[in-house]
Amino acid sequence: MRTSYGSPVATDPARVFDDLRRVAARVRRHLEEEISGSVTELPGDGTPAGEISRFAQEERARVLEAGVSGLEKLAADRGDEIDEDEHFGVDAIVLLEGRPAIPVQDQDFAAQDGDWSVLEDDRAAIRASIARVGRLEVTGHPTLDRVGTAFLVGPRTVMTTRRVVGEFSGAGDAGWSFREGMSARVDLGEGYEVTEVIGIHPDVDLALLRVGPPDGGVLPTPLAVAADAPADLSGRPVYMIGHPAWDGRRDEPESMRRIFMDVYDAKRLQPGRATAFAPDRLVMRHDCSTLGDSGGSPVFDLSDHRVLGLNFGGRYRSGNEAVPLWELVDDPLLERAEVNWV
Repeated sequence: MRTSYGSPVATDPARVFDDLRRVAARVRRHLEEEISGSVTELPGDGTPAGEISRFAQEERARVLEAGVSGLEKLAADRGDEIDEDEHFGVDAIVLLEGRPAIPVQDQDFAAQDGDWSVLEDDRAAIRASIARVGRLEVTGHPTLDRVGTAFLVGPRTVMTTRRVVGEFSGAGDAGWSFREGMSARVDLGEGYEVTEVIGIHPDVDLALLRVGPPDGGVLPTPLAVAADAPADLSGRPVYMIGHPAWDGRRDEPESMRRIFMDVYDAKRLQPGRATAFAPDRLVMRHDCSTLGDSGGSPVFDLSDHRVLGLNFGGRYRSGNEAVPLWELVDDPLLERAEVNWV
């Protein structure tokens, strides 16, 4: 039995959810609806596919039922009574309901229940953000065909992390250039070729790339990048857009990876909250979903949809770290890249 509780997003569930009992009731209701519908939907012919599908749904139901029990105990100030299964179930509910990785299809997202139903009020602005974030794809790499996320911050400029750019380019006497036989493009609905590495920042994990539209087309207008710090950063609603990818170096439990494997390698909208700002380290922390590598993803202010940060790292139970972009408003590299400061 555990005597303390640790959320997978490094935030206490009572801070993730406005009302623990209401969340427990909603998850229980959804489970009942899924169970009643599964009688006819799940294949019962004994085939391997049918058995795997049935096992996955039964496992998910078991985990979430335990999570409902755990939430109810937390709501009743009985957190010291939560057992291992309930602890894991609460983790699952936090990631499914409190800090979800919402699928993006056709540059849009499904309406959300519960605390994140507020996203509906900003659907048009969020869709505009989604359309300016893309997967960075490479050709000629020995093992990878996609290396992270990039987003449009200037007339012909995308931003990502140093690590992402390092997968297909390297530093030389004349600056950064493509590795031999490699090329890259950013998928923003259609592919935009990377034509130049503008530069790698010397102090923070940030890189800027020049891109060109195919056949002389026109790029979308760039995102608005925050030129000043938001008021009351800690606790501020934010959202991240990116392409989470499974990373074997991370320490998520094997069972958690199995249940949430569908979050990987697809575009996701990941709402959460900013949690802290460390000016001495040039780091903004946030608790958006921590499943998978989201290097290069932008972190947006939900109130005005400006880009606050560039996500560069995260760890299960420890939270995510982003470069606070407003701190670089006078930086010569970003000036050369014509970043759209607002």
